[in-house]
Amino acid sequence: MEISTSQISRYILDLQNELKGDSPSPAHMSAGEHGIFQDAECAIMAASQAQKRLMEYSLKERETFIEAMRAAARENARKLAETAHDETGYGHVEDKVAKNVLAADKTPGIEDLNTMAVSGDAGLMLTEMAPYGVIGAITPSTNPTATVINNGIGMIAGGNAVVFNPHPGAKKASLLTIKLMNEAIVGAGGPDNLLCAPEEPTLDTSSVIMSHPLVKLLVVTGGEAVVRTAMKTGKKCIAAGPGNPPVVVDGTADIKRAAADIVKGAHYENCILCIAEKEILVESCVADELIREMVKEGAYLADEKELSAIVGKVMITAKDGSYAPNKKYVGRDATYILKEAGICVDREAKIIIAEVPFGHPLVMTEMLMPVIPVTRVATVEEAIEKAVIAENGCHHTAMMHSENVSNLTKMARAADTTIFVKNAPSYAGLGIDGEGYTTLTIATPTGEGLTSARNFTRSRRCTLHGSFRIV
Repeated sequence: MEISTSQISRYILDLQNELKGDSPSPAHMSAGEHGIFQDAECAIMAASQAQKRLMEYSLKERETFIEAMRAAARENARKLAETAHDETGYGHVEDKVAKNVLAADKTPGIEDLNTMAVSGDAGLMLTEMAPYGVIGAITPSTNPTATVINNGIGMIAGGNAVVFNPHPGAKKASLLTIKLMNEAIVGAGGPDNLLCAPEEPTLDTSSVIMSHPLVKLLVVTGGEAVVRTAMKTGKKCIAAGPGNPPVVVDGTADIKRAAADIVKGAHYENCILCIAEKEILVESCVADELIREMVKEGAYLADEKELSAIVGKVMITAKDGSYAPNKKYVGRDATYILKEAGICVDREAKIIIAEVPFGHPLVMTEMLMPVIPVTRVATVEEAIEKAVIAENGCHHTAMMHSENVSNLTKMARAADTTIFVKNAPSYAGLGIDGEGYTTLTIATPTGEGLTSARNFTRSRRCTLHGSFRIV
């Protein structure tokens, strides 16, 4: 087997560090198995050492590690999907398989890192994308395995190591993904522990990761509370917050196609994706047709009495009058929710729809389940105005079905969302049956948008004064 110059240099450096005593001592780091450590401190120390080793490899070798991660994610896509589904109960196994493969195939790697050069009379300037070092990442229970794959590829492509604090409700699936990614890197000749995590992730371990001096960047994919906490640490933070995506259907839309697309988008993973259709605003002139076509596509239309029973199950009302989804039903099948509400159905329901007035709690609350309210409006202008209100200022995602370019433009400008999907299911915005790269960390609150490797790097400038030019 050929040994590269960089590998020889690395072995010499490791030996020198060992002789100098620079390797972490047992007091600072306990032995872990492919990234899984007994506590957050050990995970951070291991990640720091792994990142230093990573920087001794060439970019070509780094690309090899990333390709190995992609291959491992594809090979284990079903195993990871089944583990996540068994652990959380959310969504559908087949959808989770598709998300894992999507993250493996369409997450940008080192090709996302661009060097800029400027030359002139005063010399030469280079700007390169450099790693932060160790990144602290908080991951959700809704997309546990795909988020680790997606973040892991992008962060390591940027030259970083990452310490994850997975959601405790999805720790088994998350830790398995971390282990498999590390095994793939090691198998490709790279350093172990580029992805790390504490074996028992908690709020306490999250706090350790967020506050640790070796963690230079925080990447948070989760709810509003954890995003607020991360942004108060004083560290650079990339935050993916909540959304309540509306879908507008105007009178010019291809209603049959719109109905099929809405059902597909809201049914995908039982509506737990933050980009999924959460409420429908439809012009009255096509509302009846849209509802009929959605029923044909597998939606169950609940009447007023049934809706009351459903809401009583899936929604919680706090003492202050605010509303929240009942976590027992988040990500659950529509048929299961109907049965729990005492409603007998003679066929499987993909989603549940019900007509409600604007301002109904279902419209204004992100439910993360396949219960989708439909509100009639008189005009497209009213639909757009109310869609913006329902989106709650998250500026996350919005959809519209229309054949009128002017209406689509009005909606896009009014919604001002990171993702705007036209005439397609919501998941097209992630690159599923749509163009563009994918991400599971959509950083609207901090402005990065659909994150990729370049977002996990910092710009470093090198200036040479003089005549180092060929023209």
